Amino acid sequence: MTSTEVTTESEESGPSGYAAARLRLLQEKAQSGPPRRAALAALTDDWLSALFTTAAAETGVRGAALVAVGGYGRGELSPRSDLDLLLLHDGSADAAALAALADRVWYPVWDLGLALDHSVRTPAEACWTAREDLKVQLGLLDARPVAGDLGLAAGLRTAILADWRNQAPKRLPALDELCRERAERMGELQFLLEPDLKEARGGLRDATALRAVAASWVADAPREGLSEARRILLDARDALHLTTGRATDRLALQEQDQVATELGLLDADALLRQVYEAARTVSYATDVTWREVSRVLRARSVRPRLRAMLGGGLGGGKPVPDRTPLADGVVEADGEVVLARTARPEKDPVLTLRAAAAAAESGLPLSRHLVRHLAGAARPLPVPWPADAREELVTLLGAGEATVGVWEALESEGIITRLLPDWERVHCRPQRNPVHTWTVDRHLVETAVRASALTRRVGRPDLLLVAALLHDIGKGWPGDHSVAGEVIARDMAARIGFDKHDVGVIATLVRHHLLLIETATRRDLDDPATVRSVATAVGTASTLELLHALTEADALATGPAAWSTWRASLVTDLVRRVAAVLAGEAPPEPEPAAPSAEQERLAVEALRTGEPVLALHAQAETPPQDGEPEPVGVELLIALPDRPGVLPAAAGVLALHRLTVRAADLRAVELPTELGESADLLLLSWRVAAEYGSLPQAARLRADLVRALDGSLDIRARLAEREAAYPRRRGVKAPPPRVTVAAAGSQVATVIEVRAQDAPGLLHRIGRALEQSAVRVRSAHVSTLGANAVDAFYVTDTDGNPLPDARAAQVAGEVEKALG
Repeated sequence: MTSTEVTTESEESGPSGYAAARLRLLQEKAQSGPPRRAALAALTDDWLSALFTTAAAETGVRGAALVAVGGYGRGELSPRSDLDLLLLHDGSADAAALAALADRVWYPVWDLGLALDHSVRTPAEACWTAREDLKVQLGLLDARPVAGDLGLAAGLRTAILADWRNQAPKRLPALDELCRERAERMGELQFLLEPDLKEARGGLRDATALRAVAASWVADAPREGLSEARRILLDARDALHLTTGRATDRLALQEQDQVATELGLLDADALLRQVYEAARTVSYATDVTWREVSRVLRARSVRPRLRAMLGGGLGGGKPVPDRTPLADGVVEADGEVVLARTARPEKDPVLTLRAAAAAAESGLPLSRHLVRHLAGAARPLPVPWPADAREELVTLLGAGEATVGVWEALESEGIITRLLPDWERVHCRPQRNPVHTWTVDRHLVETAVRASALTRRVGRPDLLLVAALLHDIGKGWPGDHSVAGEVIARDMAARIGFDKHDVGVIATLVRHHLLLIETATRRDLDDPATVRSVATAVGTASTLELLHALTEADALATGPAAWSTWRASLVTDLVRRVAAVLAGEAPPEPEPAAPSAEQERLAVEALRTGEPVLALHAQAETPPQDGEPEPVGVELLIALPDRPGVLPAAAGVLALHRLTVRAADLRAVELPTELGESADLLLLSWRVAAEYGSLPQAARLRADLVRALDGSLDIRARLAEREAAYPRRRGVKAPPPRVTVAAAGSQVATVIEVRAQDAPGLLHRIGRALEQSAVRVRSAHVSTLGANAVDAFYVTDTDGNPLPDARAAQVAGEVEKALG
């Protein structure tokens, strides 16, 4: 060894040398992933070994070892990982000397700013602590000696593994419960927009738990793809640590593009899709493994009793599980669906779908061995599919909640994409809109699950279920996903074996799956043009029936923000009107509705006082399908003399009082005065809900509205002050607002549609922009989904006529500029 090499080794054994070498390693772009993690662990081993050896010699401690546990024990050090260390000793050392040894190892670690999880124990103490604390026991399963008495460390590992295997019937159910509690708390990684790579279900904690199960010798996890999934999650965590400079496992929105770049991926969506696929692999392996653990432990508990009853059994062999027929070539054995002994998948192309349908209908899981066997040996289906294959698919989709587990088992081996090649495009595809709970593929399956509960409402349940499975199949393609999806759905429906007419119905349902909810919440249903346009798009009463059920299933599968009793009532009203048109009835021409008694009373009071008059009323409750009453909202009525600036002023006051606007209607009425003349008044009807807390009193709203109208309350300034004082966290920059003119939206007004990021005062800003454009707002239809607002405004010129095309485009541009 040269003097230069001696100097380098000496330098790197000290804190500054280790820190410099660590920094160089982390900055090397050529070395990443498992090699970098292993190199970082080896570098850390060398440094700690030198520290320990020197400290042991100086303190005179013998019979001690430094042991890495947990992730460090596995050699999986990420850039900001904790160092999990155990100072193991045989009990012979003096307590003061042992404390001095520990200090000389721990303090240099702390001096470098590294997180340290440390303990000092004898082997007996370590084993006792492991028996009392499951998390400690899991960490010690990966114990690895770093320095010192290797025999002492090896003896501990042997004892820990022996205890773990002996206690498996007790410890494994406790570990299963621990994993379930964590999953309930942290959610499923494969569906979260900001997932925790370690703690969420399907993350690194679950992958480590599978290693612990394997170490128990009770069951082993499916090995196919599991190590690669673990590598992907660890690589993502490494990149997250490097880009943020923090020890975090949460993949926040604002950091995803940087992490994707660090990993050499195209963008944040490519990152999430890769992470989701890895998490799905871990989740499926977790399900299969814990099911096997339960089966083995159940068999172990039953076998001694069975042997006692049979006097030692017949020949001492294992009991043969009962096999219950479920379908042709498919049986149940030991709580799982397996192939019958006579099944011939290489000659039976429908067997895969038949087994899946039987499993879903029985509420049983598919055996992992069955799925793997079918993936490798099953004969491909002819195209188009035979009728019995199509019927088995419909049966699978109509089985309800049990469909999800069966579908995921088929996806785990790539069977779904072999049956339906276009499925690959939506597989694990993230949805950036926070209103969505699921990835695109899981949302499609969940929609079919929801649709299965609505099949009694339609004449063709098969078309409903397949349309539910395909309605978002166009996502991931350029342009409108409904338009792209119509083309893809035609091909897929024909592949599945539907005839030309049914293919057309499924394509129509996919093309227009958003038509009812968007029209009902954003258009004036009293306008005949609205109802006629929907009737023209739908075409027949049977298609309308299917579309109504699909709309509800889609919304229920999207998330809690996408469906409510109020939305259901609007859609039902629209369907009733469209059904009448399809039956040959002409929609009634719009006529100004007479004011209600309450509205007329408020208008008379406003005319008498010359000031705004307000009333708040909780609207009637309507029972949803589960029978429990649910409030539709609160109606706010405002009457005041007609004047400019009413809409922005009223919307601004509602925003100041943290009231969310669900719908708004504005109209002018004429009332006779005492002098025999007529006076114009405005009636505003708002459906509102408190953002949180209780509703404000009508008197407070009225006082602020009066001040806003006379200019003494600066709405814009107040909203800006509140935003500055309590800024809302933004993970990523929102896309710019978009304002368009809805083509042929109405015969009586021009429809201006606004799509923007929801924010306090948005409706106030839109109202100001429309006011400054010198148009009158006939009505407003407000819809908020998650962080996105989609509002439609029916506007006319000052004479009450629709705007010319050029003028309408100019107004839309002015509103978009004001919002930008």
